Amino acid sequence: MLKIENLCKKFKHHVIFDKVNLSLENGDLVHLYGINGSGKSTLFKLIAGILEPDSGTITIDKNKRVGAVIENPGFIENETILYNLKYLYTLLNSWNDEVQEKIEKLCKEFNLDLYSKEKLKNYSLGMRQKVAIIQAIMEEQDIILLDEPIRGLDQEATFEFFKIINNLAKKKDKIIIIASHDLMDKLNYNRKLIIKDCKIYDETSK
Repeated sequence: MLKIENLCKKFKHHVIFDKVNLSLENGDLVHLYGINGSGKSTLFKLIAGILEPDSGTITIDKNKRVGAVIENPGFIENETILYNLKYLYTLLNSWNDEVQEKIEKLCKEFNLDLYSKEKLKNYSLGMRQKVAIIQAIMEEQDIILLDEPIRGLDQEATFEFFKIINNLAKKKDKIIIIASHDLMDKLNYNRKLIIKDCKIYDETSK
């Protein structure tokens, strides 16, 4: 469960959120919409613990892990995809052959070579986005936050992304929130939220 109560956040005199309340459950696949500057990335940073609320609370069930793609993903630019993904994975987990096989499979689904010697600094925008998506889901994270996830992806990779996310949502053991101007109607959302006037409105039934 993810529960937000009376959340307030502002930067200097610019109010982003004013007494926002929201509750999400395992199995929710959420489309989050808002105009540029409405607070989508800020909300993700608050949920991920990168930013702190000015007041109010964000409650996540104990031991739940968050995976996120927020704005421009950062990597160790002079290292390979394997080095980057292994480094990120082993911050909290043990690496073994089974894990490597799972991540290799994810890479193949996105037409990436886990064993490429190419440095990340030479990857295109779309390739970097694929790596970012993989790192956000490779640990079977419980809450997955994806900010404009298909940015830079070609059509084939976009459809693969839809398949992966829909399959994750079917398990009903995660909360997945996708912030995007594009509805991406190939995704089987069960919740639709809009950020407007410093609030979050549930548009699910409309």
